[in-house]
Amino acid sequence: MPGMNSGLNISDPTVVAAFKHAVLHQGLWVLAIFAVLAGAWVAIREFWPAARIAVPTPPVPEMPARRLLRIGFGLLWIVDGLLQAQPGMAVGLPSQVIKPAAESSPAWVQHLVNWAGTSWSYHPVQAAAAAVWIQVGIGLWLLLATHGRLSRLAGVAGLGWGLVVWVFGESFGGIFAPGLSWLTGAPGAAACYAVAGLLIALPARIWRDARTGSLMVRCFGVFLVAMAVLQAWPGRGFWQGDLHGQPGSLAETVQSMAAMSQPSGTADLVTGFASLVRAHGFAVNLVAVGVIAGTGLALASGRRQLCRYALYALVMFGIADWVLVQDLGILGGLGTDPNSMPPMLLLASAAVMATAPAAVTATVPAKTAGETDEPAASEATAAAPVAAGAIPAAPAAGPRRTRLARVSWAFATARLATVTAVGAIAVIALGAIPMAAAQSGRTASSILAQAIDGNTAPLNSPAPAFSLTDQHGQRVALSSLRGKAVLLTFLDPVCVTDCPLIAQEFREAGELLGSQARRVELVAVNVNPLYHDISYLQAFDREQQLTGLRNWLYLTGTAAQLEPVWKNYGIASETLPAGAMLGHSDTAFVIAPNGRLVRELDFDPGPGTTATISSFATELTQAAEQALGQS
Repeated sequence: MPGMNSGLNISDPTVVAAFKHAVLHQGLWVLAIFAVLAGAWVAIREFWPAARIAVPTPPVPEMPARRLLRIGFGLLWIVDGLLQAQPGMAVGLPSQVIKPAAESSPAWVQHLVNWAGTSWSYHPVQAAAAAVWIQVGIGLWLLLATHGRLSRLAGVAGLGWGLVVWVFGESFGGIFAPGLSWLTGAPGAAACYAVAGLLIALPARIWRDARTGSLMVRCFGVFLVAMAVLQAWPGRGFWQGDLHGQPGSLAETVQSMAAMSQPSGTADLVTGFASLVRAHGFAVNLVAVGVIAGTGLALASGRRQLCRYALYALVMFGIADWVLVQDLGILGGLGTDPNSMPPMLLLASAAVMATAPAAVTATVPAKTAGETDEPAASEATAAAPVAAGAIPAAPAAGPRRTRLARVSWAFATARLATVTAVGAIAVIALGAIPMAAAQSGRTASSILAQAIDGNTAPLNSPAPAFSLTDQHGQRVALSSLRGKAVLLTFLDPVCVTDCPLIAQEFREAGELLGSQARRVELVAVNVNPLYHDISYLQAFDREQQLTGLRNWLYLTGTAAQLEPVWKNYGIASETLPAGAMLGHSDTAFVIAPNGRLVRELDFDPGPGTTATISSFATELTQAAEQALGQS
């Protein structure tokens, strides 16, 4: 998938350091958010003493099944957010998580996922940090908002982000790829998160309806039966431990899990199970099909006692599968979640729990957090000993009841859990807003260029003069470019490796400069003493689509004219074996409008992906803008 892999090592120190800094910086903001909210809540309650004794109407008790989903998936979202904070995520997630998940899917799925992976690669630090705080924020929101509209909105947030991860991160959970199996994670962990979010977002009256639990458990049972049919389908490789001397589908998955970096204890368990599957593939698959189909049929029956026994069996089988087949999901260095089995078992448990009769003691609809019985609060305030003018009363009704007073009174009477839930929403925004701002631009972060070639070196010396011929046959002296910033590099017109990539980086930089392009000259000097004729330069320009770039100059001359320029700028070159092109220094220089060298950039173009080309172009653009600022 072009453009998805930045070409960097996942442990690249430059990116890892920037990622850790971003997460830590945003983490300090998270602490500040909660501190400010808590402080404001306490201060406003001091201003409204009546709020401290105002008792909100108690909410309708939360149904146990919903509580299990809310707390269970809240904790899972937080765990996933912490897993996203692993140092290798910034660089490694597109190439080592997203890309492999899509490789066996149809082309249209790969194109869709490639778009997401490339977007991540353009801004790896911002994207990785955003994923951490969005998921931690959703988890905190689910845990803190226990009832009412705020709690339902937390479910909507889980549903929305779960779908994003399912589509772009898990390639639709692999449902369009061959080899789909419930044992290995189908239809994707994120699909379970999305379903849980949908259920949590349902109104309380639906949870109090006895038919809800019956529908949930029957749907889950039908789903398991469908998964059992897929597991038993002939020709999919699940019945064979070995197939033509190679491991079958299930054995291959288990073997790949065993090869991942992990503690020796789990490695021995998974390796042993892989050997068992290869030796007795038919028997292993028969047990799997029998358990999945049997529990599915029992759940689909809707009979409460039978469903309970089926759940016990499913939990035991699911834990075994989670350890032996899914390898706990978080091992190997880039696990983004515990895989599908924990959320799947949570859904199954909630479905069975929802079928149990539950007494609902409250018959009055719950008020949203922060609502109070205003007359009662006023009475309580009136009954309290009040020094004249010392204690403000609750905001009175009428035209004098200002919006600010109403908001402050609602905030003061809100429960602390509601206040902290608002803080969790702010945490999500803290992650999402910088990522959205970064993605709104069409250029990649310069962090990729810095990671490949290091930081630029500042200079402060007169730029060595030269006078050469451009691609149009016109004489150009460096002194004639005074008053403009100059981005200077050295290119071989017959090069087929680095030079075309550097040319694309310069071309994109020219486009990024926009209106400032008239104050910047993009200049390349021919570095090949054999192919120095203007026709070679013109051919190179046409091939690299540089002919339409108005501020582009490609300069050449005789070998005697070129050699002093190479020497003055420290450009080393050598003739490569069996080829006309030369190996030479990949370097760029920034010359300020006053004619002084101000910066040297190591310009090895790296892998030449769309992300790195854009990153180098961004670095060039920023260097030119800084040079213009020094004029």
